[in-house]
Amino acid sequence: MFVRPAAFLRTYAFAAPCGTISMEQQTVKVRMEMRKWGKPATIVEGIDGKSVSLSDLATKLKTYCACGGTSKNNSIILQGDHRDKVKKVLVGYGFPEASIELH
Repeated sequence: MFVRPAAFLRTYAFAAPCGTISMEQQTVKVRMEMRKWGKPATIVEGIDGKSVSLSDLATKLKTYCACGGTSKNNSIILQGDHRDKVKKVLVGYGFPEASIELH
């Protein structure tokens, strides 16, 4: 029978809390910007792509807000004004409410 060394177990035992700590330290900015032809767009910035998968988070936000969007350059762009909905989803995802700024 193969037994894993203790160092291997210690490495992966603390993987989840480290991701949670980095989420708590991030300041997420959610702002609305007027785009071409007067169309509103919600921009989510300040999320570290190493601790959270931006594409998965963008997919969840687009599904919840029922809109289109994309993730580019460490930011998520959603079509329409969805600032309050985005804040609710981010709090549910594990980000502290105090670290989310609405502009």
